[in-house]
Amino acid sequence: MTRKTLLVTRPLPQSVLDACARSFDATFRDADRGLTEAEAAEALQSYDAILCTLGDRFTAKAFEEAGEIRCGVLANFGVGYNHIDTQAARAAGVAVSNTPDTVTDATADIGMTLLLATARRAGEGERLVRAGEWSGWAPTQMLGRHVTGKTVGIVGMGRIGQAVAKRCALGFDMQVLYHNRSPKAVPLPVMQVGDLEELMGSADFVVVTVPATPETRHLISREMIAAMKPEGVLINIARGDVVDEEALIEALEAGRIGGAGLDVYENEPQVPERLRALDNAVLLPHLGTAALEVREAMGRMALDNAIAWARGGALPQLVN
Repeated sequence: MTRKTLLVTRPLPQSVLDACARSFDATFRDADRGLTEAEAAEALQSYDAILCTLGDRFTAKAFEEAGEIRCGVLANFGVGYNHIDTQAARAAGVAVSNTPDTVTDATADIGMTLLLATARRAGEGERLVRAGEWSGWAPTQMLGRHVTGKTVGIVGMGRIGQAVAKRCALGFDMQVLYHNRSPKAVPLPVMQVGDLEELMGSADFVVVTVPATPETRHLISREMIAAMKPEGVLINIARGDVVDEEALIEALEAGRIGGAGLDVYENEPQVPERLRALDNAVLLPHLGTAALEVREAMGRMALDNAIAWARGGALPQLVN
């Protein structure tokens, strides 16, 4: 029996590539950039299954340009799948899956890394030492913000939001507020706030963990940023377009908020020069899930969905 074809759009851990080769007639794309719309359209025409990821532009236009579509499943490597037009995929009969659960703790850990690094000015401090400009310890040198006992506001109380809440409440004795689109019971000492603006104005630290959807684009708007405390810190581990990046830059430049810790950006991998110039921003290159064990688990989960499709079964992590 002829094996089904699989395109893997980006280099992945070797153990994942080996598993793909065992299960499919696999083609491995050796490029650290996403598929363009034209390349995505060609892939939809040419392969039975595609293991894709962030940056691969499976837009409505790509589906339209593909014409007769051979692909039956887009097994996405990652939780977020806003690079895939799921409505167009559904209309074309293409199943879409993602990789939840595997990324929860790693992403929450990066959120805490950013929170602590921004509060304690760790990025500035490291640059100072590397530049050979540190003159020695002084009582008032690089005073940051204390974290323990402060108030954190979490926007979005899904798996990652709850993992951040657990770390903040139990690890740092923080008061945890959260805003969620619907009422949600959480088995932690936390309090739900119905109004996002109220949460933004009440928290010392705001951590954004909502999924990227058309409804959450610029959810953290100019008005929401303006509602933050003057010393407030914004942490984004969701997707870049959830935050109005231009408004955030303006607020940081003017000192209207205390700082920002970002792992994601509106137009990745482009990061605005104005943002890169700011000392009150800690910037990471989308490291949320960048641990070998996590990436291997993500790859295996994405592959399991492709295998389930190939066998005619239900996709364990179907999103459309």
